[in-house]
Amino acid sequence: MQDLRVAVDVGGTFTDICIMDETTGLIRIEKTSSTRDPIEGIMGGVSKAGIDLSRVALFSHGTTVATNALITRRLPRTAVVTTKGFRDVIEIRRANKEDLWDTYKDVVPPYVPRRDRLTVPERVDAGGKVIEPLDVKAARDVARILKRRGVAAVAVCFMNAYLNGANERVMRDILLAEMPDIPVSISSQVLPEIFEHERFSTTVANAVVSPVVVNYTSRLGERLAHEGYTRDLLLLHTGGGVMTPASVKDFAARLAGSGIAAGAIASRYIAGLCGFPNSIGLDMGGTSTDVSLAYEGRSRVTKDWHIEFGYPIRFASIEVLTIGAGGGSLAWTDPAGSLRNGPQSAGAHPGPACYGNGNTQPTNTDANVTLGRLGTDLAGGKVKLDPELARKAVESGVAKPFGLGLHEAADAIVKVANANMSDAVRLISISRGYDPRDFALVAFGGAGALHGVDVARELSIPVVIVPPNPGVTSALGCLLVDMQHDFSQSCMVDAADADADEIEAQFAEIEKAALARLAHEGVAQKDIVLQRSIDMMYRGQWRSLAVNAPQPIGAIADLVQSFHAEHQREYNFRRDSAPVSFFRLNLKAVGVVPKAEFAVHKPTGASPEPVGSRRVWFDGSGLDTPVYQRDDLPCGFSFQGPAIIEQLDATTVVPPGASAEVDKFLNIIIRVKE
Repeated sequence: MQDLRVAVDVGGTFTDICIMDETTGLIRIEKTSSTRDPIEGIMGGVSKAGIDLSRVALFSHGTTVATNALITRRLPRTAVVTTKGFRDVIEIRRANKEDLWDTYKDVVPPYVPRRDRLTVPERVDAGGKVIEPLDVKAARDVARILKRRGVAAVAVCFMNAYLNGANERVMRDILLAEMPDIPVSISSQVLPEIFEHERFSTTVANAVVSPVVVNYTSRLGERLAHEGYTRDLLLLHTGGGVMTPASVKDFAARLAGSGIAAGAIASRYIAGLCGFPNSIGLDMGGTSTDVSLAYEGRSRVTKDWHIEFGYPIRFASIEVLTIGAGGGSLAWTDPAGSLRNGPQSAGAHPGPACYGNGNTQPTNTDANVTLGRLGTDLAGGKVKLDPELARKAVESGVAKPFGLGLHEAADAIVKVANANMSDAVRLISISRGYDPRDFALVAFGGAGALHGVDVARELSIPVVIVPPNPGVTSALGCLLVDMQHDFSQSCMVDAADADADEIEAQFAEIEKAALARLAHEGVAQKDIVLQRSIDMMYRGQWRSLAVNAPQPIGAIADLVQSFHAEHQREYNFRRDSAPVSFFRLNLKAVGVVPKAEFAVHKPTGASPEPVGSRRVWFDGSGLDTPVYQRDDLPCGFSFQGPAIIEQLDATTVVPPGASAEVDKFLNIIIRVKE
């Protein structure tokens, strides 16, 4: 009987495993140390959790393998084949810099050095007409050269191939005839969109990580099958869905943001269960905080992202803003004498000063220990915290230099960290046209529930939701996703000249490809959902906005009005008299995966007693605060702050003035009083 669902999220320090029983809806968790080879950590965690893989109906995995490969540049030798005269597109880039005023800081070099970027004669014009067929003899010469060089992957990027990829397909066939076992990425398949650098860059990123990711997913799939798993391994991608290893070879770079997407998905889902279609996810871990936003039940999606500045990856991705604010973030003084927090971090080792591993610089964890918000151990006693070392670090690092008392200094550290996170929330909400007062804040990660209410108060967010297992919520997100692929096609035409029938015909072609890919992954026709949108802009702009499109396409005037309304919401500005242009057709193809329902609990009427109390400082005042064990809190239990709730993977702080209640899914719903 296959009645278990397993999700695995591999982090830098821990591998989190979430196991759901489909019959009861109950969830249990396991944490194990990450290993140099992530597969060993995964299989070790599966064994530690006592999972019988023959009973597993779904195994979903969020991986950082592609991300780490691009960050560390431990990449196999890859080549680029491009149109004669366009060898340096990915090196010229946009000629911009991350820090405009830093003369001495150069953008990192491209993933493929110039010596491995070869050219062939061919040309397609701006209308998609082949004006120079591919020089087959030159193409075969290039293929032989690359074979001698022993390249592991090739990216084929021809000019204007987004309109007509015929020459690219011929080049791919020639390369595969010479080197049948290597992955070849062609830009007309990977990203059939205008803008040469973005198309070239995405295709190159896809090519360089393809051998790494294919090797990893193949080995993991084989290990799981050997241990009894009989279904497809599902891999979480940046767009918020999953894909099988069958699609990885062609779209490997879609896994480059796999890890952080899981948390955004989980926070959106949990908020929806609690009745909040508008939610902001605050995922605070050891070194960073990831902030995401969902509006009317949908996550914000962006195509403007990268792993390294200057080399965009234009696959659709859930928009997640990451800042250097975590439990290990260091408090320091800048040259102007101001207190700062992060992005520098003490990391997992030596870690915060209270870990006793030699670090003497104060961190957020040390400040929380000093304030009594954290106890003397973490992870169920596996990590011991030394309050005296924490106090010494805060005293020497902040209190003495600024002339503050010990608890004033610790409070200042926490407030600077909260201000940094609040700024990140403002960027993803207020600056996008959303009012935080209309949202619930889902606080998770190892440290999110420590700071969630403080951040909510800063932004007048009325409700904070703390999931049952905050520290492994990202792993839970891997259980809540569907098969999903994103397709796009350029459609550059003024709305006044657009023909609804022609656009409908273009969507029909995209949908044909989408249905074929989902069928290849074993999705039944009845489980397929297709969602259309059109990127539109005022004529003369180059940034566009996505507008939902009906099926079939109706009146063009209705689409234009929808664009004006979306522009008003996003930028607080609209110009109904200005001409509007279409830019791109988008299709999200979803293969719905049946989801087990979470266990629903009934109120017991019980009022558990605190397991203890301790002195906790709030805004300069020390208060005797009850400490509860999370496992003891039943459905329906309500209480007033101040209170501390401890559990294996997180600590929740309910400050004075806030009230809390445990809902039927065992989430803690905190009502924030300004």
